[in-house]
Amino acid sequence: MSFELIRHDTNYDFVGIRKYAYALSAILLLIGVFSLLFKGGPRYGVDFAGGINIQVKFNQGVELDALRVALDSPALPGLVVQNFGDADAHEVLIRAAMSSATANEIRDVVAQSLNASFSGVGHEIQRLEMVGPKVGADLREKALQAIFYAILLIATYISGRFEQRWMVAGLMAAALSAVVYVLELLHAPMSMSVIAATLATLVLCAVLRLKYALGAMVALIHDVMIPLGIFSLLNKEVDLTIIAALLTIVGYSLNDTIIIYDRIRENMRTKLSPSLDQIINRSVNQTLSRTIITGGTTLIAVSALYVLGGAVIQDFCLVMILGIVAGTYSSIFVASPILRAFNPRIDDEPAPKTVQAEA
Repeated sequence: MSFELIRHDTNYDFVGIRKYAYALSAILLLIGVFSLLFKGGPRYGVDFAGGINIQVKFNQGVELDALRVALDSPALPGLVVQNFGDADAHEVLIRAAMSSATANEIRDVVAQSLNASFSGVGHEIQRLEMVGPKVGADLREKALQAIFYAILLIATYISGRFEQRWMVAGLMAAALSAVVYVLELLHAPMSMSVIAATLATLVLCAVLRLKYALGAMVALIHDVMIPLGIFSLLNKEVDLTIIAALLTIVGYSLNDTIIIYDRIRENMRTKLSPSLDQIINRSVNQTLSRTIITGGTTLIAVSALYVLGGAVIQDFCLVMILGIVAGTYSSIFVASPILRAFNPRIDDEPAPKTVQAEA
């Protein structure tokens, strides 16, 4: 007897509970958006805001207040000191605003201050990073552009692949790229340009009835915004590793959505049921075993990295964990119900070749 994680005749009514799913998603998104608005946007790390990061490992615990007093120096303006990683590791992260001192001068200042104030405590400067404000701003804009163009190209690809409307999808991509270009010429902040272009993408998908692309777009925005909102609530920093995690989530979530969309189209072509709700439920149930196995194994791997991988990659892993959960959820409860709202016509789908041959 073959192993079955989910029985082949399972028939959960996912479409029937879509309103509860909408309400849950709306609550989570609103909490995250309000947190971002209240705090003036994400809390950017040194990569994006510019400044100095110094990671120091001691051979025993030290008091943060004493450490802060010892390091108080004109070379380290805006000093912030916090524990880093496990308490047993005795690691401290020192952050400061950008100064005119060079990296070697800062390293010397830190070493001399620690030797003078903690003579009996050994220490090692494990990492020292300096990013200028201009470089940080450039990196921030490039990161926003990367997320936007990734989502835009995905919308174009899905429109062409599922609806065979490559010309319309290409024109939409060109129009939105032109919008971003014009906003750049007007010196609009990149964050505002990306938000405006993303909203325009959703509107164009709806007007042009690119229903598969719209469902995937909404699901991807949902999957990116939920980790960002939770990070804002937890007051965690957003840096290049977090952007890398968000782009990974976009790819993971899209893969899940495409598999379910593929099965919906296959079942529409067979015309086994006149009801779109039944077809969507049947498709999600048929792919449910694969979804659980893929999401579950990925979640186990990322959770192990979160626990055992050390403090450096913990935030990356946390975003991945949140994204995997949100992406799996959105593939079932966001992308598919949005497709239903457009009510694609079953009669428009051609019958499978084998059926045509028999006819």
